[in-house]
Amino acid sequence: MEDDNRPLLSSEQTESQSHRGSTDSLDVKAKRPFHVEPRNIIGDDPQERVSAEAAILNSRVHYYGRLTGSSDRLLSPPNHVIPRPEEIYVYSPLGMAFKVKGSDDTSKNPSIVTIFAIWNTMMGTSILSIPWGIKQAGFTLGILIIVFLGLLMLYCCYVVLKSPKAIPYVDTSDWEFPDVCRYYFGKFGQWSSLVFSMVSLIGAMVVYWVLMSNFLYNTGQFIYNYAHNVNTSDLEYGTNGSEKVICPYPNIEPGGNGSITMSPLFISSVGNETLDSTSFGHWWSKTNTIPLYLIVLLLPLLCFRSASFFARFTFLGTISVIYLIVLVTIKSVRLGFHLEFHWFDTSTFFVPELRLLFPQLTGVLTLAFFIHNCIITLMKSNKNQENNVRDLSVAYLLVGLTYLYVGVLIFASFPSPPLLKDCIEPNFLDNYPSNDVMVFVARTFLLFQMITVYPLLGYLVRVQIMGQVFGNNYPSFFHILALNIVIVGAGVLMAKFYPNIGSIIRFSGATCGLALVFIFPALVHMISKKRQGTLSWPSAVFHSFLILLGLANLVAQFFV
Repeated sequence: MEDDNRPLLSSEQTESQSHRGSTDSLDVKAKRPFHVEPRNIIGDDPQERVSAEAAILNSRVHYYGRLTGSSDRLLSPPNHVIPRPEEIYVYSPLGMAFKVKGSDDTSKNPSIVTIFAIWNTMMGTSILSIPWGIKQAGFTLGILIIVFLGLLMLYCCYVVLKSPKAIPYVDTSDWEFPDVCRYYFGKFGQWSSLVFSMVSLIGAMVVYWVLMSNFLYNTGQFIYNYAHNVNTSDLEYGTNGSEKVICPYPNIEPGGNGSITMSPLFISSVGNETLDSTSFGHWWSKTNTIPLYLIVLLLPLLCFRSASFFARFTFLGTISVIYLIVLVTIKSVRLGFHLEFHWFDTSTFFVPELRLLFPQLTGVLTLAFFIHNCIITLMKSNKNQENNVRDLSVAYLLVGLTYLYVGVLIFASFPSPPLLKDCIEPNFLDNYPSNDVMVFVARTFLLFQMITVYPLLGYLVRVQIMGQVFGNNYPSFFHILALNIVIVGAGVLMAKFYPNIGSIIRFSGATCGLALVFIFPALVHMISKKRQGTLSWPSAVFHSFLILLGLANLVAQFFV
């Protein structure tokens, strides 16, 4: 506050200004009491005016501008008169203010960084369910669906990326896709896009809770068995040898609909389990106790006002995915390939190449390829904006290749016989015993990564819901606590009663994808072209087909 009491043209200031140009006074660290209230910035209402304080400071800037018309730098505007770069506005003669968007090339990323940022953002928990999805669709059909849906999702993402620039006579440089939906569909578009965005975020948080319960349980089981020299090999239905693969819930009906059926051998072996069920087994249960233990750790983290601390650990996601790729490669080399091609008929150990359960894979992939709600933000940081389409395409190619690599290798190397291909779990790590060291490291990596990412997802949910409902991202501690209790409660209930991440992912993916991937992008494209007078009937038919495809994808999830 000391600078506020100094004269506008003191000797200290004039001396310092003589050693630097007037442009240097834009140092963001300098204190400048320049302020324009958000309600005074032009938005939807063109009649809003700037505050009297802003108008006075604006006059001062013009006054100093006239004084510095000559080459004399001694009369340059002092720091407290010049606004910060992010607070610079253009003033009309009527006193209205328009925000000036600066362009700082130093904060831009090269194409390679942008591509891997998109890849890292899309690489989530869905990668664990890709082998299960291929099994549900059939090996050949599963590969074709991954390629086809990847291309389809890429095109819809391209439409989302281009949608703000197709709006004429409006500055859309800081718009996101919900703003585009509001422009075309009013409040309905804004709120519906928010709701479906919440479905994807909360669905991801539920999946995270189920997986964290799974990983924490297996990590604790590994440590307990190692400390007490417990050997569970005879208690698990699976293969023998150094590279053991297990079938937690054997299906004795090959070619069935994926329902879980316990074989008599498996039931008897579990019934004779020799673990200490009265102490450790009672208090360390995957569905009864572990989901409740996570509340103590994660509920307080969700209530943090800022999630910036957890954002520092996002690099763990990249490390986890790279380690998973290495793990899959090593396991596949050691196990070898086990494939037989039966196109429509059932086999004892193998599934048909074409199965009617394929919508389960399309639901998973809708979320696996989903980045449409944040692609505009990610691409804004790209240094070469003319390469946005190319970089987006390369990123989708890398994501698709990663999914194909993991899914194909896990499915092909799954040892059949003696195990059935139907034994592949929605989380393929569950097909390895808890005493597998490499898998233990993978689970530990993923557990720590999810503990750091979970509060970030909760922060995004809080900002969007509270910002829209209350106009404040943190209205009060009790508002935030109530919201977090609802989110955590959903995760606990699913982890306890329905811990199937494959089904959770496919339902949430198909639901959010219906609006944000298929309906809204297709409608925005057709309306934009219609207003420009360039909408052709093949384009209208194709984009109408996209809407029907998204609707069919969601409806089919309830019948498979």
